[in-house]
Amino acid sequence: MQMNKRMKNIVILVFFISCWLFTGCGQQPAKGRSAAGGPPEVAVVTIQPKRVAITTELPGRTSPRLVAEVRPQVGGIIQSRLFTEGSDVTARQTLFQIDGSPFQAALDNARAALSRSQANLPAIRQKTARLKELIAEKAASEQDYDDAASALKQSEADIQYWMAMVETAQINLKYTTVKAPISGRIGRSNVTEGALVTASQTLPLATIQQLDPLYVDIPQSTAELLRLRRRLEEGSLRHSGDVKVRLLLEDNSRYPLEGVLQFRDVTVDPTTGSVILRVVFPNPKGVLLPGMFVRTVVEEGVNEKALLVPQQAISRDQKGNPFAMIVDTDGKVGLRTLTFERTIGNAWLVSSGLAPGDRVIVEGLQKVKPGASVKVVPFTDDGEKDGGKPQNTVPPSAKAN
Repeated sequence: MQMNKRMKNIVILVFFISCWLFTGCGQQPAKGRSAAGGPPEVAVVTIQPKRVAITTELPGRTSPRLVAEVRPQVGGIIQSRLFTEGSDVTARQTLFQIDGSPFQAALDNARAALSRSQANLPAIRQKTARLKELIAEKAASEQDYDDAASALKQSEADIQYWMAMVETAQINLKYTTVKAPISGRIGRSNVTEGALVTASQTLPLATIQQLDPLYVDIPQSTAELLRLRRRLEEGSLRHSGDVKVRLLLEDNSRYPLEGVLQFRDVTVDPTTGSVILRVVFPNPKGVLLPGMFVRTVVEEGVNEKALLVPQQAISRDQKGNPFAMIVDTDGKVGLRTLTFERTIGNAWLVSSGLAPGDRVIVEGLQKVKPGASVKVVPFTDDGEKDGGKPQNTVPPSAKAN
């Protein structure tokens, strides 16, 4: 009996709590519907043209502005390496010293031969002059004069030859001091002291790369390039001067300095169907290194009358065609099929289907259908207050319908 009485009390308690909940909740009007049971409430945004910078995110790879492979121009034994691997070097700085004793000996030999030829020249020249006077007096034969004149020319030619040999020996001796052809950062050394090098070897002694400024090569599809040119010709997009490029590093951090588009290649890669954009980035702190994979945000131009609609306002039919629900001046719901270009932040850039002044339903879509009457309230987007990260991407299809 006590158990039955306890169960009865529990049932009565549950009944009163349920009644209290139902009556309490019933006192509050349902969200999105007026207390008097009027038309559903929807939040809308009014479409207005905006000035928007159109950007495209493309992958890229860094490359040095200048590259110089340091190679020996004469053969010999490396006596010393005069730089620190991975350091910055300046043009004409000495990097390696090759044993120059054989080239010094060749220079001394050439100088001695030159001196011998120069010493013989005055006597041969005087002998030729005397024979020329004697032949005029018929006191010497013409053969003797011809021989002397030939000897004079040969001596003069020998002097020219040995002068050239001296210069060659001097150049070779100079090449035993291997200097940096450009300023930049030098990598690791491929040879050590005591190594034998030759003038025709394929392995460079070291490689110097100039890293400030630095290039970023970006492949761009020809389809995207043609689309951009068409929009510029139509006037829907306008260039804003120099094309600015931002950089995102591999760890998703943003590079603090902007780059400038230097040129667009004129040859299409047949394997990828793309052309190369070359962007110049300042690199004063050496953050960027050659061969790094980066993501670039290229500013294509400015759309002065862009129509943006929040992504959450877009629905799709059974065929995947995007549409939006709008509210006309009479408070009736209508349906508009849209065409997109890309996303900008958390909104779609609309190319057709909407006009300035259209009121697009953002919240309350599940409660309305075309032709229904609704109550309109303004839509507030918390994402805009937070300042979302702008990312422009091309939609999955050229025309999302």
